[in-house]
Amino acid sequence: MNSIDLLGQKLGTAALTTLVRLCPEIETASPAQQEAACAAMRAKAREAVDQLLADAENAPGVTHAAFACAALTLAHEGIKVLRGC
Repeated sequence: MNSIDLLGQKLGTAALTTLVRLCPEIETASPAQQEAACAAMRAKAREAVDQLLADAENAPGVTHAAFACAALTLAHEGIKVLRGC
């Protein structure tokens, strides 16, 4: 597994964890709603990773913050779907 794949895997795990913590209604959502939330997160993933890499390159001291921001960005996409925003 290359480093970008590993980054994507860790970011996905962080985003899903954040989604569950911020939006507990995911647990009672239908499978279709859960899949729609995940699809929204996947659709935003490329943009979030690109931004994370750019932020890390431009300001290496804020890499952890950039990672957290990317995870929150993805989780927010899922939350919007689940809450109908």
